[in-house]
Amino acid sequence: MNEIRAKITDIQSSDNLSVLSFDANTQTMRLMALGLNLPLSLGSEVLLGVKSSNISLASSIQGELSISNQLPCNIESLEMGTLLCSVRLRFGECLLRSVITKASALKMGLHEQQNIIALIKASDLSIIKIFPTSETKCD
Repeated sequence: MNEIRAKITDIQSSDNLSVLSFDANTQTMRLMALGLNLPLSLGSEVLLGVKSSNISLASSIQGELSISNQLPCNIESLEMGTLLCSVRLRFGECLLRSVITKASALKMGLHEQQNIIALIKASDLSIIKIFPTSETKCD
């Protein structure tokens, strides 16, 4: 599970649906959840989680996308397998891992030190920890 430290900047709720906005490494991120029942408030620091298979990659984007979370990253390393490629990404102080098909990695010409955009749907994020206000480091 990938982990991203973030601070809540906005909370919107309607019926059983919540959309939360966060600041993570100066990037705005959004999480969409049903039945969110956590003690959250503006300014709360949290650890967001996302599966490696839920991080898509783009080398360039033209036009608008419905994917809320578009994180500028740098490729630290690639591990090519028979069918899959594990891509280690640096997003600020955080290290993330994306798992994509080997065919996609080859088609995109991915390589170390390449700037890339990690794409994460708001519904693919989860809150895995709420921090006391005194802790301040990206895990």
